[in-house]
Amino acid sequence: MRQNELLMEKVYESVASVLPITVIVLALSISIAPLTPGTWTLFFFGALMLIFGMGFFTLGVEMSMIPMGEGIGVMMSRAKHVGIPLAICFVLGMVVTIAEPDLSVLAQQVPSIPNMALILTVAVGVGLFLMLAQVRIRLRIPLSYMLVFFYIIIFIMAVIIPDNFVAVSFDSGGVTTGPITVPFIMALGIGLASVRSDKNSSTDSFGLTALCSIGPILSVMILGICYKPQDAVYTPASMMELATTRAVAEEFAKAIPAYAKEVLVAMLPILVLFLVFQVISKRFHKHQILRIVLGLIYTYGGLVMFLTGVNVGFMPAGQYIGQTIGAGSQRFLLIPIGMLIGYFIVKAEPAVRVLTKQVEEITNGSITQHSIEVALSVGIALSVGLAMLRILTGLNIMVFLIPGYLLSLAMTFFVPQIFTGIAFDSGGVSSGPMTTTFLLPLAMGACEAVGGNILTDAFGIVAMVAMTPLCTIQLLGLYSRLKKKLVKHLEISLDELEDSIVFFDEE
Repeated sequence: MRQNELLMEKVYESVASVLPITVIVLALSISIAPLTPGTWTLFFFGALMLIFGMGFFTLGVEMSMIPMGEGIGVMMSRAKHVGIPLAICFVLGMVVTIAEPDLSVLAQQVPSIPNMALILTVAVGVGLFLMLAQVRIRLRIPLSYMLVFFYIIIFIMAVIIPDNFVAVSFDSGGVTTGPITVPFIMALGIGLASVRSDKNSSTDSFGLTALCSIGPILSVMILGICYKPQDAVYTPASMMELATTRAVAEEFAKAIPAYAKEVLVAMLPILVLFLVFQVISKRFHKHQILRIVLGLIYTYGGLVMFLTGVNVGFMPAGQYIGQTIGAGSQRFLLIPIGMLIGYFIVKAEPAVRVLTKQVEEITNGSITQHSIEVALSVGIALSVGLAMLRILTGLNIMVFLIPGYLLSLAMTFFVPQIFTGIAFDSGGVSSGPMTTTFLLPLAMGACEAVGGNILTDAFGIVAMVAMTPLCTIQLLGLYSRLKKKLVKHLEISLDELEDSIVFFDEE
């Protein structure tokens, strides 16, 4: 009975997350960006699948992925020989990345480089930086030092690689941190840091996703230098018009088996690792194993529904809206409409829900889910607005990325370290399936309509979405620090006033 109540609670939360973006699309479809009946029907049924998919997924993650990741992290941190945990991190990072569905989509858009070469390069980058993340936790290296060091290298390399490959490199850092890998990696970080008893252990539990997002950027940049992909082009997916609701249902029915296979392949490495871990450690009891198995079933079914809904239902709507507004006489509306969509769409990212909940739990409520969600929404709204401005003006993406990252890296030395970890983790978490299946098609449709270069102008919206939360969440941390200082100052002033009153009374 308790399980059913939890599931209904998650479904209600999903309704609250998906409803705003559904209302926005409905309003656009009956005003300035009319959708065809087939596209609207696809979107509507996709939204329904999102609601139930998110409900099952978030409940399943809490029951399975999080305890599995924490358990494996604790075991690895207690290992006497450092080499074995590092090797596990490298292999885990590689196999999970190779199975990430979004990475396969990205690889197909860069025809000048063989798909498997790009996928393996990204996988090696994630594996290496997952190892570095474990080393950082063990040696207690401040996250800000590593971030500054590696981003300096990234921007130096950005000058060397071909211009039409910069956006693809930054986008690769976002697509590799998908809804399956993020909850597991975040829980792994909690487990790795939990055996430490120092005051910074909870702070250091964040940052794994941040570092795992850097690895693909660097590795793809190196690959870009080697292959010199001057002829890389993006080929938009062809749009079809469905005349009947039966045709819409058939479209979803055809897609479900494909995504069921993709999710199974993506979850299999984590499942195998868990089985090996359980055989060696005997950490979980029988009833805990049954709960984890049930959670994995929920996670699997929920993610299949979610990915089917966003890929089949949301992608056509995003592209049509972008094309219609971009081809109209009021193209500037792309900026405010994009910002409005960006503000609400991040709430529908499944991994964002996992991140905000873990933040609130680890900080014992001192950093609330609501505050992180608002900071994320503001950041994504800003990033989509800038992305649309870039499409309309043709500005180089580095005009925005360099100041944005310089600001965010500078702030790491002035805000509480836990906010730095949360901010850089949220960058990878925010650029999930909703970004790649709705915002990216929206940008591509608009870019095609205004006659821009899709690879250099539309591509890169994932990178923008991954950048702006670094600033907004750290601004939240700066506000928190200043607020504490102000409260402390007021308390001292009140104490001094009370002492003065007592002194005059005695006189």
